[in-house]
Order: sequence, then structure tokens, then C-alpha cells
Amino acid sequence: MKNPMFWVLLSGMAILLIQQGLPVHSQGDSQTDNKVMDNITVRQGETVFLRCPQGDIVTHTAWLNRSSILYAGEDKWSVDPRVSLVTLNQEEFTIKIEDVDMTDEGPYICAVQTSRRPRTTSVHILIQVPPTIINLSKGIVVNEGSNVTLMCQASGKPEPSFTWKLLSPSGDLASEDEYLDIPSISRQRAGTYECTAVNDIATDVQTVEITVNYAPSVSEGRDVGVTLGQRGLLECEADAVPEADFEWYRDDRRIFNGFDGMEIEDAGQLSKLTFFNVSEADYGNYTCIAINKLGSSNTSFVLYEVIEPTSSTLLQEPGAVQDGNSGSMGTHVHTYTCLLLAILQFLLRF
Repeated sequence: MKNPMFWVLLSGMAILLIQQGLPVHSQGDSQTDNKVMDNITVRQGETVFLRCPQGDIVTHTAWLNRSSILYAGEDKWSVDPRVSLVTLNQEEFTIKIEDVDMTDEGPYICAVQTSRRPRTTSVHILIQVPPTIINLSKGIVVNEGSNVTLMCQASGKPEPSFTWKLLSPSGDLASEDEYLDIPSISRQRAGTYECTAVNDIATDVQTVEITVNYAPSVSEGRDVGVTLGQRGLLECEADAVPEADFEWYRDDRRIFNGFDGMEIEDAGQLSKLTFFNVSEADYGNYTCIAINKLGSSNTSFVLYEVIEPTSSTLLQEPGAVQDGNSGSMGTHVHTYTCLLLAILQFLLRF
């Protein structure tokens, strides 16, 4: 390592320049020996190359960051394994930093001592970071009519923008902000909400579920006619969150599963009351009640008798008509016969 005292002094001067603030230019200033190169923009995790032109007769050259010397000629001063020498000749002095992170952002100076005078070349590294959602509201369960606020926060550089969207059921655009406010939420606004954080680099997406509880709403009951001795079925459907429990009543008396040959089967939003062999006692009024923790709803049914024609009835009625026609025809034949006999007797007299 040559002239360590020289490097200490050079490092101190460069750090002093950095602390005083380096101007950020888009191109170099050719009027002085202190040049400012274009900013270098690089994405987090990539590799950045720092190139410094040499020229003339260079006696000493070094790359420094805002706090220390990285390379002094071929000698590596940095303990960071990501920093390495790429090229050192009369043309250029280039080092590279691999897997860059936000800690690598800032000013860098190439200090060169030539046979004429010292000069510096400065460059500013800008690190771009893809967005990462770091704070998202958890899935929530609320009652219908409640006010809901969802939060989505993300890191990233440039600073990300946000979009909230309801994926199901409607899929409409909901908001373009970190916070999504839903006043007096309805059951139609329940579902999966998607937060998208986006910047010039990439996009991050996460989802959150909103469950909206509401009291049961029962579909209007449909009366059912059943023949005596046949199978009968009453169906009760209820829309509710959480799912409703069902109760069946005959007039004011509650019906339980297996009671008097009846079966109750509940499956989600539907409850079925089945009569396997309808008797006279089964005909009448029935009520279905759907209940959850927010309320209840009910509907009524009538199970009535349907009388189907029997085989004897089908045969008797047409036969009665046929017998009546036969008797009438017989009467007419007898009348015609008597008339013909009377005419024949009158003709025989002459």
C-alpha cells in the first residue's frame, strides 16, 4: 500500500466535499477539474459499475463513498465482499458493487492525482426498490350497516401508488388510496378486496376478506297438494350470514325430526320437511322459522289434499252415458215398429 498518509488526506478532502453537498447534474462540467457525472439509477439487487476516466500520467487514484475509501489503486480498502475491482489502466478505473441495496445509495467520488494536479469525478447512485406491502388489514367480520376501513401500506422507491378493488362479487373499482372507507356496509359489499401497490419497478398485490353478517330473509312459502298415502315435501329457503338454523311448526306445535313419520333435513340455506306417507292428520298449516344471532324470519305453507280419480269412477261415468243412449234408442225403435204395423193393416183392407 503506497503512501498511506496521502490516501488519508485525499480521503478526508473527498469526504469533506461530500458532506458539503455535491451538486446533482445531468452531465459533466468540463470547465473545471471537478466533474459531476450523470446520476446512476439502478434497481435493488442489481450490480452497479463505477467508471472513472484516468488520462495524463496518474500517480494515485481512488474510489470513495460518503464515509470511507473503497479502492486505492489496486488495493481494496473496503471490507464489503460485494465491492470488487473491474478495470485499472491508463484509460479507466472501474469498480463494481453487486446486489445493491438502499444503504448503497448516495454520492461516490473518484479522486485522481496526475502529474499536473488532482481532480475528482463525482457520481450519485439512486436505488430503485420494488413495492412490498408491509401492512395490510386482516380479514374482518362485521354486521351489516357498520362502517369499515381497510388499510394497505407499502415500502418502495419511487413511492408506490395504491388501488383498491372489490374482486367478488361485482369487481368494481373501489379506491385509489392507502385507505379504503366503506360507510354503512351492505351485504352486497362483502367479498374479497384486492390491494395493489405499484411503482415504476414492479407491482405487489395482496387480498383481504370482508364478511358481512345479516339477519335471515326467508323465501315465500309455496303451498303443496298431496294425495292421501303419498310422499309430501315442504321446502324452506333462507338467505343469512351466518347461516340460519331452522325450526318447523304445525300450527303452534314444534316439529322435531322423526316426529309422526316426518323427516327434517337442513343443508346450508335450505331446510326440507318430508312426509313419507301422508295421512288425513297431516293436512293443515305449517310454519318455517329461520334464526341466526341477528334476527329471524318465517314463512307459512299449506299441505292440502288432492283427490285423484279412481279406476271405478273412470269406468262408471262413461257407462252411465252409454246406457242412457241405449234406452232412448230402444224407445224410438219400438215407436217406429208400431207405426209400420198400423200402416200395413190399413193397406190390407183394400
